Amino acid sequence: MQVTSEGSVRVDLVGGTLDLEPINLILPNVVTLNVATSLKAKVTIEKISEEKIIIESLDYKKTYEFSLEEMTSQKLHHTDHFKEMSFVLQIVHYFNIKSGLKISLKSGAPPGSGLGGSSAMGMTLLKALCKLSNQEFEVNKAVSIIKGIEGRILNQGVPGYQDYYPAMLGGILCLRGLPGEISYEQLYSKELTSFLEEHITLVYSGISRNSGINNWDVYKGFFDGASDVRSGMNQIAEISFEAYNAIKAKRYYDLLELIGNEGESRKSLAAGIVPDIIQDFQKECNSSSLIKGLKMCGAGGGGCFILTHSSDATDEIEKLLSKYKFEKLDFKIESPL
Repeated sequence: MQVTSEGSVRVDLVGGTLDLEPINLILPNVVTLNVATSLKAKVTIEKISEEKIIIESLDYKKTYEFSLEEMTSQKLHHTDHFKEMSFVLQIVHYFNIKSGLKISLKSGAPPGSGLGGSSAMGMTLLKALCKLSNQEFEVNKAVSIIKGIEGRILNQGVPGYQDYYPAMLGGILCLRGLPGEISYEQLYSKELTSFLEEHITLVYSGISRNSGINNWDVYKGFFDGASDVRSGMNQIAEISFEAYNAIKAKRYYDLLELIGNEGESRKSLAAGIVPDIIQDFQKECNSSSLIKGLKMCGAGGGGCFILTHSSDATDEIEKLLSKYKFEKLDFKIESPL
């Protein structure tokens, strides 16, 4: 028996880091806006006769084998016995698997990209395991499971919730954290999709990053009452809510400016959110009036960033990206699922 599943990685537009609980309940009018992309996590699972778990990681270009006897809670939760496969195996262990499996995985995003590739892959794997075991798949329950496992793996505070939903819902999402639940509103339209695809460029810097550290610095600073963090988060919340209203009113050019404004406000949250070389790139873009704004994806510190710009600026932007040895990542926005 073989099952397959896939789920989009996201590009966050505005409101990242606001999805850390309970910050989302403390600031007013908190929304997080993101898009599901054609960059997809992919999982294939088949049952095998051997009593082992075989994992083929297309990202690491490696194959791992573990016996079912190794799959104990003690080894999974309290040691680094399984190293980079710990996240995958903890998801498998949740299903109390008793037979051998061969699992093929691809996260859909470059390593350390800030596009939520591991979260999308976790959701995709859980959905595949639900299919395999004939269990019902429910989005909010799946988010709760994967966010809990990922939080245990990261061991650096509370993971945000925005990465999980695009993988299973597609489209253009507005996410809101409410007491006891996360609500989602689908903002997708063909008009908005075409506009964003023409006016946003996704770039991979190749710079390594650690999102958990940045998020923890922000989280700790927020609750320690650091004035720059509190002020920055309030600005991001206000900008994000204004961006939501701009989409609802079809003020799409305003949205481009707001994405750039959110990126600027984000710089105050923690040191190094925008690496020096990306700041140099941004200054050169600004001096030539090539872009309307730049925003780091995810928690920043490296990985990917997005540029907002006029629809006729693409060629000049690509020339400058080549100069800095940055890579443009082509993508389309996926329709709602």
